[in-house]
Formats: sequence, C-alpha cells, structure tokens
Amino acid sequence: MTRSRQVKRIESTPEHLTIEWADGAVNQFAGVWLRDNLREDRDPHSGQRLVDIADLPAHPLIRSASLAGDSVRIEWESEAATATFAVAWLAAQTAGDAAERPERVTTTWLHGATLAAASDFAWASFEELRSDSAAKLRWLTRSLQTGIGFLSAVPSTEGAILDAMAVIGRVCETNYGSVFDVRSVPLPENLAYSDLGLGLHTDNPYREPVPGFQALHVLVAAPDGGESVFADGFALANHLRAVDQQAFDVLTRTPVPFHYRSTDAELYAERPLIQLSGRGEVTAVHYNNRSIAPLRIEPRAAAGFYRAYRSFAELLREPGYQLKFALRDGDLVLFDNQRILHGRSAFSSAKHARHLRGCYLTRDSVYSQTALLRRRMAIRETP
Repeated sequence: MTRSRQVKRIESTPEHLTIEWADGAVNQFAGVWLRDNLREDRDPHSGQRLVDIADLPAHPLIRSASLAGDSVRIEWESEAATATFAVAWLAAQTAGDAAERPERVTTTWLHGATLAAASDFAWASFEELRSDSAAKLRWLTRSLQTGIGFLSAVPSTEGAILDAMAVIGRVCETNYGSVFDVRSVPLPENLAYSDLGLGLHTDNPYREPVPGFQALHVLVAAPDGGESVFADGFALANHLRAVDQQAFDVLTRTPVPFHYRSTDAELYAERPLIQLSGRGEVTAVHYNNRSIAPLRIEPRAAAGFYRAYRSFAELLREPGYQLKFALRDGDLVLFDNQRILHGRSAFSSAKHARHLRGCYLTRDSVYSQTALLRRRMAIRETP
C-alpha cells in the first residue's frame, strides 16, 4: 500500500495543479487529467466511468486550488461544480508500479549461468502455496518479477498440475487439451515429444493469443540428460539493443510468420521476434526456430533480417546466459512464455523414462490472482 504523504503546499495555474510534499518531492497534475478523473463521474459500485471524454469540456481551466483537510479542492473557470480529490489518492498516482503493483516491476537476469535456481528465484512447496497467503503472495510477486518460479513437493500424479494451477491462474485449453504430456512417442508431430535436445525457444508463437504462462510438472525425471535450460528473453533483447542497435531495430519491426500443423490443428500467426510497448520497452520475445515459416520479405531486406536473426540466435547459444537445472520428481516450474526461453538437453527414453506434464495459463489471470491477493491481505491488515 502507498505510504501516507503529507502536503507542504499547493499552487495552481489554469492548466496545472502542483503539490509539494513534506518529503520535498514535487508532483504536477494537468488540469485536463484532473477533470477526466472526477470521482463523481464514476459509478460508485463498479468504479467504471459514466462519461466519455467527448462529454467533458475540451479545455477545462483551474480557477483555484486549496487544501481542505485530507483533500484538495478544485474550482473550475467554466463550471459551478467543485472537484475534490483525496490527498492519498493523488499520492497513489505518483507512487509508480514499485509501490502499487510490484509484480509488474521487471527484474531481468542476463548471466543465468551465475545464478542458482534454488536460491536466486522464487521457490515454495505446494503446501505453502495452498496454506500460507503471505508465502503465496511472495512467491507470485517474485515469479512475475523474474519471469520464472519453482514449486517443490507437487504430487507426482497426473492431475496434480491442475490442482497447483487452480491457486495460481486460469488454464487455457489448446489443441493439446487442458494439459499435455511431454514424453517420447514414435513419429512425434512436435519435436518436444522426442528424445532430442531442444534449443532455447518460446512456445506457440503461431497462436492468437500466444499463451501467457507455461507450467511444467515433473512426474518422472530422467537420471541422465533432460536437463532444463532457461534464459531471460527480456535481458537478451536489451543486451542486443546495447551491442547492436541496428539488429535490435530490425527484429522489432519485421513480421515473422509462425506455422504449426498436425492432424487436428492448422495454426498461423505473424509477429516480430522482439515486441515493444508504446514506451519502447521490450514486452515480449517470440522465438521458435522450429516453427518459423518462410518469410515474405523483400530480397533487398533479407540480408539485414538474417544478420539480425543470427545475432540474436547466437546470444541464445551463449552458455553464460543460460540457467541450467535438473528438475526432479515432484518439481514444477512456472514461467512467462512471452519472456523466458526454455529448452532441454537430450536424453535416452530407451534407457530411462522421462515424463513431464504441462499446461498454459492466461496472462491476465496470473497477474489478477496476485493483485487480488495483495488487495485482500491489505484489507485484513487494515485496523
């Protein structure tokens, strides 16, 4: 929750309200933004807006602003109604994600080889997650910040992965069903169902939408081989931007076609390998060399794209950027499928059986579960 802040002084111009806080910080609020956020223009039950921007004055001007107890009172030039904003609410708008939504603060990790899964990432037992709300919130928050989290002591039964996901988010069904089994089969339609090692990749970039999170639960671990490999796609993309801006730019603006076909599915989508937000921040990485279809690209642009593509692929092969970990029976890993690249080393199913069960979760449900838990715990802690 946002820490209570005291106002030292306020001042206004027709276009802006300025608050100087007791701690020395200064924040400015645009008059048009204040007019757009009147509490009276929202439904008191749902909190949803009752008006559209076209219903508001095009150029609202502040006539005066004054401090009235724990609120700021605004009078407008062209309106008789007075607006009142709680100081705590205004302070909350300045707090940023670190204070209000810590799960949305990204913590990148480039040098995965220097990290230990057991100590540098979120770990909890399944029982802790089910029985301890504070432990669950810590685990979810850290998992979302770093893009990956681990659970131990999840029963090695086929239905246990859905039991675990029920307290984390909402499972999304695909052509594989609600869950899928990762084990070797003859003539696999997906190389994940073979003994082969798999290079770092993200899953299902040919879907709309791309699955937000993936969970893999170990039912039977291979004693030799089958080691899991992870890397932070956000850190790698930002590293590429730092060392080769041109390659980074090409990968953010070139649509790449991804295609998957099987006896019961024909899936196709186009998206850049590196996706940016409106602020220019990396928001998604889509990399799956097994499912890239032939690019529809101008011949004169092909050389530039393939140079950039190769540069990124070579980063993924650098051992220093890879977190390697041998998951054991009962371990479960949850990771952001639009950020964390994953792979595995080869193994021999003829010598040792290896069986993982997996599923995908919707992105919004995992973030919602975390934010809702934080809200409920704050309500319980409020005197």
